[in-house]
Amino acid sequence: MKLKIQKEAIQNALQNIQGIVDRKTTMPILSHFLLKVDGSASLMATDLDIALKGPLDAEILQAGSLCIPARKLFEIAREVEGEILLEAQENNWVRVTSGKSTFKLMGLPETDFPALPEISESEKLSVKAPALRDMIEKTIYASGESDTRYALNGLLLHFIPRKSDIEFKVIGTDGHRLSVIAVELQGSLPEEKKLILPKKAAMELKKLIEGSDDSVTLHLDKNHIFFSLDGIVLTSRLIEGTYPNYEQVIPKDNEKEVVVDRTAFLKALKRTSIMSREKTNAVRLDLEAGKITLISMNPDIGEAREEIAAQYKGEQMTVGYNARYLMDILNVMESESVVLMLQEQLTPTLVLDPDNKNYTCVVMPMRT
Repeated sequence: MKLKIQKEAIQNALQNIQGIVDRKTTMPILSHFLLKVDGSASLMATDLDIALKGPLDAEILQAGSLCIPARKLFEIAREVEGEILLEAQENNWVRVTSGKSTFKLMGLPETDFPALPEISESEKLSVKAPALRDMIEKTIYASGESDTRYALNGLLLHFIPRKSDIEFKVIGTDGHRLSVIAVELQGSLPEEKKLILPKKAAMELKKLIEGSDDSVTLHLDKNHIFFSLDGIVLTSRLIEGTYPNYEQVIPKDNEKEVVVDRTAFLKALKRTSIMSREKTNAVRLDLEAGKITLISMNPDIGEAREEIAAQYKGEQMTVGYNARYLMDILNVMESESVVLMLQEQLTPTLVLDPDNKNYTCVVMPMRT
């Protein structure tokens, strides 16, 4: 195997797999990527749950294949200047040459690399990259972190066939908050589908499609989902299990409406939460006609209080929240104002974006 490649080309390709290759693994092969060179060059990386396969723009001098340490080659590519020559040596070594710099890396044979699942052509859909990136961004913060309810450690992809199109929803929840966003897709499906995409895979997908305006093709399978864009294929194993019935969590009868400037509310939450307890981030909102008073108290440190204008005509009401949960929502919304729909002090609160009717957030209040 022997090929010449531009520094930027190998650097960009290796950047895409840095979050996938496993550096702390007990299986050395998972810290390597497979470089295959025949009529064209391609690379593959996997951690056994997520895999990425993509083309490599290179001048091919000799065919072959080799597994190469991903992190070390990435560090080399980042530091050298100019064109890079990769050349396989005896006993799975690879020589890396750029200008007057030469490196030798110990590789592993292609036979050690795990077999990747084949892309499924059975059920195929297409979604614009900017829409998919936006859907992940607006839901991923609400998904679980190492939750014992394993299904919550991912995003639910819910495909609902309709007469002339498909409603595609992405949902994230950790049991304390919920985010749901929907778009319409062209195409058809024989039946409704619910697939749970692991959080890590969603983050890698978001990075991969960042800045692209093209369409992403989704290939749906029983145990895997495949995302393809510009010749690159990201494969993810799906989380097994049952996702909670998110539709039951969304309150239908919240009548008390608060409209507040999103940026002013976000800044006020950041300031008042400074004085809240670190574990709970609790901030109390006192609602009364025309204003919200934000209050946080910590008996070991002190307290904070701030008043902001709001459109509210209901009776006086006090409700407490984890400030971080509200700030996460406000950070991904883009409208000038935000709407809070409440009912009782401890019942779920709807947080809505007036400019995006397809985006719904729910936050559970807390005792303060």
